[in-house]
Formats: sequence, structure tokens, C-alpha cells
Amino acid sequence: MKTVFTMDTPPRSSLATIATLLTWLWPRGDWRGQARILLALASLIAAKVAAVLVPVYYSRAVDLLAPKHGGVLMVPVALIGAYGLARIAASGFGEWRDALFARIQQRTVRRVARETFVHLHRLSLAFHLDRQTGGLARAIDRGTRGIEQVLRFAVFNILPTLFEVLLVTVILWRMFDWRFAAVTFFAIFAYIGFTLLFTNWRVKFRRTMNAMDSDAQTKALDSLLNFETVKYFGNEALETARYDSALAAYERAAVKSQVSLSALNFGQGTIIALGLVAVMLMAANDVAHAGMSVGRFVLVNTYLIQLYQPLNFLGMVYREIKQGLVDMEQMFRLLAERRAITDRPDARPLAVSTAPAALAFQSVRFGYGPDRMVLDDISFTLRPGATLAIVGPTGSGKSTITRLIFRFYEANAGRILLDGADIRDLTQESLRAAIGVVPQDTVLFNDSIAYNIAYGRVGASQAEIERAAELAQIHDFIARLPQGYATRVGERGLKLSGGERQRIAIARTILKNPRLLILDEATSALDTATERDINAALRQLVESRTTLVIAHRLSTVVDADEIIVLANGTIAERGTHRALLAKSGLYAKLWEIQANQREREILGAG
Repeated sequence: MKTVFTMDTPPRSSLATIATLLTWLWPRGDWRGQARILLALASLIAAKVAAVLVPVYYSRAVDLLAPKHGGVLMVPVALIGAYGLARIAASGFGEWRDALFARIQQRTVRRVARETFVHLHRLSLAFHLDRQTGGLARAIDRGTRGIEQVLRFAVFNILPTLFEVLLVTVILWRMFDWRFAAVTFFAIFAYIGFTLLFTNWRVKFRRTMNAMDSDAQTKALDSLLNFETVKYFGNEALETARYDSALAAYERAAVKSQVSLSALNFGQGTIIALGLVAVMLMAANDVAHAGMSVGRFVLVNTYLIQLYQPLNFLGMVYREIKQGLVDMEQMFRLLAERRAITDRPDARPLAVSTAPAALAFQSVRFGYGPDRMVLDDISFTLRPGATLAIVGPTGSGKSTITRLIFRFYEANAGRILLDGADIRDLTQESLRAAIGVVPQDTVLFNDSIAYNIAYGRVGASQAEIERAAELAQIHDFIARLPQGYATRVGERGLKLSGGERQRIAIARTILKNPRLLILDEATSALDTATERDINAALRQLVESRTTLVIAHRLSTVVDADEIIVLANGTIAERGTHRALLAKSGLYAKLWEIQANQREREILGAG
């Protein structure tokens, strides 16, 4: 059973996630990007300096407009003008900061998402077989949105607010006395401390929501991709129940999250109110008994209101940041996932050539785990231009050989040689460029027929695409379609029949023009008539190429130069079709069984 990605690894700490984000935020080697970040920070500082000057000009204007100064009008007008300019400067620098940071934010999101996508393609087949695609896609989607959230709220809210708190505390200390600064400082950090502790406690609900959301999306995607299978077995109710169970778990976590949010909001409001009342009482007392001017009282009140307004949103901002960090941690764990198959530091590319390749297995052993050995001491040589067939009962290890040649897995022992070079000494890119495969289950992209054929060689011309289709004996079929090569094939190519998909796979491989061709059960899922047509196309494909045929139907390999019979992961027999029949061994027994099956099919059809 596959595991859901979000549940099988421990959570990262927020600090670790932030540290990872910062390494992506600073654009190494891009001096323009670095200058943009520095300018954005300078604009942030300028905006907040202007903002803290606003109450100063306002309080002085109030004092000068008091009755004892009522006759002097020019100075208040100048102060009011300075007040207006300070507000304009605060707004202008703030917007300039936002404009500068927009490119930084979006570029960071793009780089991380792209690298995650690339990294997922670099990971081993084993990783993807153990994961569910819906969960992985969801992790990337949430991760990119999480980066946007964290950068937006941290740069546009948290950093400016903390800087303003520091400035206001210093101003209150200098203009009044330490009591005002201490009470303000204590109230603000009590608020921040309460928010941090309570939100950290609440984050477990968000993690559960994420896990259940991924589970629900994966179940929905899996069910819709297998729409026909669901219908075949009439299991709509089962699929609905599985999906609803994940939604119910999400619902429970979401309710807990909302209830705890209400408690958090009440606690924050209480701390703000108590701090505001304490400072206002001190200021009122100083006005009444210590000669503090009304303007100074207004200054204290204005500063507190100016601080508490962003602080009132700080709880929401911190929650969003924590939520973003939780969303990001899954994507960063993906990026930290180690690659099982890597190129050696001294790996070299396979020499470019148009000649058929040579392939050899030398005492190869492989197992998917210590308790599941699949191949044991497999050795064979495939000469350039020759055809070697590997047959055997289901589960004997035939398709595993294909995965080892492509280096989806590494052999536990022995060597695999291509043109005399150990494939572990070659770059994976050059190795796979020299190999073409026509698999049993052909999966096409939900795009046009032309796109799917051209996937064999990106950039191929229309004439080359049509020539490959002709060799694969599917050009006439495509030409009869209303939209021709622009016809979309549907999800996984399911708008086409199995034979049509197989011919497109053959055309795609013809276009790739590989030096080593692997036919992995290429016709086993087709009916006899379609198989006969496909074999005609395959003969065009294997001509003058080194070919490895993995087959279940023995009738498709009678012309092979050599046939290897696998049984329980070892080579039980080898030789030509005639020689193996003469031995009256396992191959002869399999041939007799399939011959009887074909005879029954013919009699049934008659």
C-alpha cells in the first residue's frame, strides 16, 4: 500500500524552514537582485522613520494651537505641512518597498518550485512508487503559496512592525521617562509572547488539516484517474466513503483550529486593552500633576494606537506565517530527499554513435529488498544489431531487467555493460538517450497526437513526425481524424484504443532513433489481430537495431537470435526457438500451453 507523503516523515522546525528559505531568497551571483533587496530594506526603514515622526508633528501642532499660543498661526501651518509630508513619505516609501520586493518574492517562488519539480524527476523510481502523485503535487502547490505568504507577511508586516516598536520605545524613553517605555515594551512583548506560544500550540491542527487535505485530494485524484475501473465494479459508494472519511478528519481538525483561534483572539484583545489603559492612566496623571502638555498626552495616545493597529493584526500575521511555514516544510523536505541513483563524479557521457549498441549482463544480482531477491547471477551478451528475447512465467524478473538497464535501480552485484562500459560509469542522461522502449502499458500525455509522437525527439519537424507515424503504420488513421495530428488523446491517452496508443508509442520510439531498443511486453495486452498489425510496425522499428524483447507471448520471439528463459530469477534455459523446443524443457512446456490457448481462441471465434 502506498503511503501519503505528508504523514511519513517528522515535521521540520520553523527555524530550519526559515533558514532554508533565506538561502533561496538571496540571489547568489545576481547583483541586480541583491541591490533590489537592499533597496527594499532601505525603503522599509525610511517608511517607518517617517511614520514615527507623524505623531511628533501632530502633538506639537496640538500644543501650538492651545489657547495660550492661539495667536501664532504660521508655525502650526508649517507643522501640519510637515505632518502631511511625513505621512506621504511613510506611504510612498512603503509602496516603493512593496514594488521592489514583488519581483524578489515571485522570483524566489519560481526558483523553489522549479527546483522541486526538477528534483522530483531526479529521484528514483522507488521513491515515486512509494508516494502518491496527488500528495506530491499538493505539497508543491501549498509550498509555493506558503513562500508567498511568509515573504509577504514577514517583509510587509512583521519586520516593519518590530522596527517601529523599537523606534517608539526609544522615543518614549527619551521624550518622557523609562516608565512609559517599560510599560509599552512589556505590553507589546507580552502580546507577542502570548501569540507565539498559543500559535505554536495550535500548529498541530494545521498539520493535521494538511495531511487530511493531501489524503482527500489523493483519493479523489486516484479515483478520477481510474474512472473506468470504478464503473466496471460499481464501487462509486466505496470511493465516496473513502473520500468522505478523509474530509471528515479534515473537518474535525478545522473545527479545533477555529475554536482555538477564537481563544487566541480574545487573549490578544485583553493584553492590548490592559496595556493601553495602563499607559493612558500614567499619561493622564502626568497631565494633571506633573505639567505634561495636552500635546504630549496626545503623542502617547497616538503612538500606542499607531503601534496597536499593526499589532492587532500581528496575531493574524503570525498565524499566516506559521501556516505558511507548515506548508513550506513539506516542499523543503522533498528538496532534502536524497537521490538513490546519482552520477559518479567522474561519470562520462556515452559516445555519440549511430551504430547499434552492444549490451552485456555479467553475474547480475538484484532484489527490491533483503527478503525479496528477484535476479540471481544473470549473465548474457547481446551483440550489436542482434535480437535477444527474455521470456518466463509472471514474476520471474523479466521487466526488472529493463529497469536495471535504465538505471531506475542499481544492481546489488555484478555489472551491466553498454558498448563495453559499465553503465554506472556513464551519465544517466547519455545512457537513457541511447535507449528506446516500447512498454506494455503505453501512457500518453493529455495533449495532441503530434506532441506525443514528438516527445521522442523534442523539436522534430512535422515531416519527421509524419514519417515516424507512417513507419508505425498509424499515419492513415491519424489523417482520417477531423483534427489530424492536432487531435487530443485525453487523460493518459484513453480516447484511443490500446492498439492506437501502442502505435503512437512505436512512432515516438522510431523518432528517438535509439541504438538499443527494448520491447517490454509490447503486445501482450492486445488481441491477436491487433498484435499481428503491431508486429508489422515493430519489424520496421527493430530493423538494424540491437533489440531486447521482454515477452510473455512466445509467438512474438520465434525469430530472435537467442531466447533466455527465466525462472525464479535465474536463467533456466537459453538458445534459439528450435533448439529450446527440442530440449522439451520449460520453454517447450510454455509453448505448448500457449499453443493450446491460441487453438481454443480460434475455435471459440469460429
